[in-house]
Amino acid sequence: MKKNRMAYLPKRTRRTRQASTNRAGTSSSAIGDYNLMFGTNYDTSNDRFQNYYKDLSLRMKNRQVDLLIVANMFLNGFDATTLNTLFVDKNLKQHGLLQSYSRTNRIHNSIKTFGNIVCFRDLQKETDDVIALFGDKDASSIGLLKDFGSYYNGFDTGNGKHCFGYAELTRQLKDEFPDGKMPFGEQEERRFIGLFGSLLKSINVLQAFDQFEGKELLTDGQMQDYQSHYLDLREKWRKRVRADKEDINDDLIFETELIRQVEINIDYILMLVKQYHDSNCMDKEVLLSIAKAIGASMNLRSKKALIDNFVEAVNADEDVNGAWEEYVKRKKEEDLTAIIEEEKLKPEETRKFIDNAFRDGRIRITGTDIDKILPPMSRFGESGNRSSKKMLVIGKLQTFFEKYAGL
Repeated sequence: MKKNRMAYLPKRTRRTRQASTNRAGTSSSAIGDYNLMFGTNYDTSNDRFQNYYKDLSLRMKNRQVDLLIVANMFLNGFDATTLNTLFVDKNLKQHGLLQSYSRTNRIHNSIKTFGNIVCFRDLQKETDDVIALFGDKDASSIGLLKDFGSYYNGFDTGNGKHCFGYAELTRQLKDEFPDGKMPFGEQEERRFIGLFGSLLKSINVLQAFDQFEGKELLTDGQMQDYQSHYLDLREKWRKRVRADKEDINDDLIFETELIRQVEINIDYILMLVKQYHDSNCMDKEVLLSIAKAIGASMNLRSKKALIDNFVEAVNADEDVNGAWEEYVKRKKEEDLTAIIEEEKLKPEETRKFIDNAFRDGRIRITGTDIDKILPPMSRFGESGNRSSKKMLVIGKLQTFFEKYAGL
């Protein structure tokens, strides 16, 4: 478990000389620790403190700081959608309460659809009052999460609609698709996609509650089976749309961001590989676990052939992690060299282009960088169609990037 990176930002005050001295005395050591951690040179003087404030706010937005303790600061003019939890130990009301809550309650994506407020004061009435004042007097039931039991077991809304809970969705999934049964036919596929997507959203909400720990109704293996089917269907429907050249997928939503939230990383796969070789390559159940884990991961699916070949090639006496690093380095160079030679690309420019792609986390298909790696060719005639050549190269480099990204 990683160690939390913390920062302390005291209340900025100029009321008295004593208050200023206290502030400096309290914060100097904290800012000193901050300087050591990030290689900065801030202090409590006016200009440097403001620069410290700006630098810290940027690092919070970039998730370089995990926990920030403040007093009457960052209540406005600060927007970091990645923040997910606010701890409140102060009697807040009206716009001050709303501004404080809003620091973490920004929607970020389908994973972060709300923020968590951990309150050490009884602010229920103040919260209801401020929602009524700045919003709708009947909006408190919309603005605030319900209790754990409602999301776990389901609940009825005021308009006669029932919202299925985690337990209900899990029971439906097991009844209709037992033992990881693959959906058959368009109607079953649509049903499975909608049902499993709803389950993913339900789990996402329940993870905000401590009570959910230990109350999961699906094993890791069952979740991987269902998730693998879900991703298979996603690929199938995407190919069907491309083949039919029409959008038949407009009413199907794949919760890919929620899948990424529970992504299996390569360290887990390498742990399984080590288990397999510790058994002298006799435990076939571990191989099955590896296959399931890869199938259930959006990121690892593109790396399946690479991982499978490594499992077959690695020696039982080798250090698995070290062997994997050497294997990936060698295969990466071989694959990139093959693309350069096949498409007659400029080697130095291509390697720089790929290095920048891994640095930025994506292949840039706009701008002039991609054109710089292409070989000289005529802009006229079918045999020298530069646009077709460019798209072919982009496709190959994108496949290469997905294969080795994150390794």
